[in-house]
Amino acid sequence: MEKLLDLISKEMMNAFEAAGYARELGKVSPSNRPDLCEYQCNGAMAGAKQYHKAPIMIANDVAAKLADSSVFEKAEAVAPGFLNLTLKNEFVGEYIKGMRAEEKYGLEEPKNPVKIVIDYGGPNIAKPLHVGHLRPAIIGESVKRIARYAGHDIIGDIHLGDWGQPMGLVINELKVRKPELVYFDESYTGEYPKEAPFTISELEEIYPYASKRSKEDAQYKAAAMECTFKLQNGVRGYRALWDHIIAISVVDLKKNYEKLKVEFDLWNGESTVHDLIPKMVAYMKEEGYAHISEGALVVDVKEETDTKEMPPCMILKSDGAALYNTTDLATIMMRMDVEKPDRLIYVVDKRQELYFEQVFRCARKTKLVNDDTQLKFLGFGTMNGKDGKPFKTRDGGVMRLENLIKEINDEMLKKITENRGVEDEEARQTAQVVGLAALKYGDLSNQASKDYIFDIDRFTSFEGDTGPYILYTIVRIKSILAKYQENGGNLETVRPNIKAPVSDSEKQLMLALAKYNASIEAAYEETAPYKICAYIYDLANAFNHFYHETKIIGEEDEAKKAGWIALLMLTRDVLETAIDLLGFSAPERM
Repeated sequence: MEKLLDLISKEMMNAFEAAGYARELGKVSPSNRPDLCEYQCNGAMAGAKQYHKAPIMIANDVAAKLADSSVFEKAEAVAPGFLNLTLKNEFVGEYIKGMRAEEKYGLEEPKNPVKIVIDYGGPNIAKPLHVGHLRPAIIGESVKRIARYAGHDIIGDIHLGDWGQPMGLVINELKVRKPELVYFDESYTGEYPKEAPFTISELEEIYPYASKRSKEDAQYKAAAMECTFKLQNGVRGYRALWDHIIAISVVDLKKNYEKLKVEFDLWNGESTVHDLIPKMVAYMKEEGYAHISEGALVVDVKEETDTKEMPPCMILKSDGAALYNTTDLATIMMRMDVEKPDRLIYVVDKRQELYFEQVFRCARKTKLVNDDTQLKFLGFGTMNGKDGKPFKTRDGGVMRLENLIKEINDEMLKKITENRGVEDEEARQTAQVVGLAALKYGDLSNQASKDYIFDIDRFTSFEGDTGPYILYTIVRIKSILAKYQENGGNLETVRPNIKAPVSDSEKQLMLALAKYNASIEAAYEETAPYKICAYIYDLANAFNHFYHETKIIGEEDEAKKAGWIALLMLTRDVLETAIDLLGFSAPERM
């Protein structure tokens, strides 16, 4: 289905052409003076020099060609040469009716769908999720959902930090605490226990302790490095212990991500490509891409156009050890071999932009990716407290993600029970649904690259540009539809009965709805979930304005009422589809 703005522009272009002027002058845009008109065209201003005519003369010529337009109710030429445009109610009604009939409300399927791998999440094994993991999870999940809905084949990969020194630290500390474990007897040849010799709580305590101690105790650090070496070189007991660490951690991670309605298609990690690294390194050497510099193996990625220093991409350290670069490049090689994507998207802290620029350049130079493979770095800003600094707990520590979610849910429960006067199971469940919306919308309504202030009072408000306000609007619509049914109305019968608007507020609601396909398309093309937030906020405002001006259930004209109910159903469906793309849902009641 063509976008509304494209249809309007086409009509205007035809008028310019009919009046003897260039078609491209007929581009239409939303009005910057909605008090005067709905849309505007400034083509006459642009054409004045080309045609040696006063802009108002051109505008009058074009307006005359639109006198019998089926699109415009009014096309008015105003000095010095603007065209103020108002759409016909019948045209708007027919467009919305067509939108209703479309499976995705007018969003067209892509002519050339692409395959995308999105790398997001990136938690470390054996460590609890904290607030720093919130943004990549929320943003990545929404980008994935939008791309999939837009008709593309997209795969989400969590990319676990499950290899290297952190694992060595954990294993070493387990060895210190439980040296009797059979995993540390390298002469043992039997089967290892199926049950892990530790809990997730123990793991979460072990890592920070071991990390701190390794910075203070050189001998302890050396022992941890030895454990890392044994793990990476396939010592049976260490691998078996590592398997337990992974299994327990992944179960816990899945539980916590589930609370955020975040799902990954792949649970790969750094370890997945460990055995591929030697092959990749050999290839880079053989093809002449990599060379030794100060003992390290590097690939030069500097380009002639660079105005700033661009260090080479290090593949191996002077002692032969791999780095994050190595793992990320091997992961790209694996993804290109297995998934064969057209595009790779990385949702990562924006402070890592230089690092990923190096990695991407290296991947291109070494031909790990095809010439036409798109590599996108989607860098996100920090979530800050009211003091403008990265969000912390009251005592200055890093807040666990589950505690942040609980804090939001508790605040929502407080507000919900204040309205209802009772706390019950339904209220608690509703608080969780609305709390998630508050958290996700509060994040996604900002451009990903921007830092933002986490303000629990504002995020949980039922007024303004917030998740609860959007959900309250949906619930309000559901309540009206339920009342219509209670009074004997049949929703399925009236579903297609959308009619031309009879009031300005109804027309504005339809015009807000009509922007759906353009908004989703822009959100996909620009990897920008905030555009969907902006869209549904405008749509919610348009609906609430219509609601306050219109007695829907009390309308005596049944045909008119049926048209309104059909419009409300479409508004509900569009809003619920949009919030699903953002990664949350609406309750039945609030």
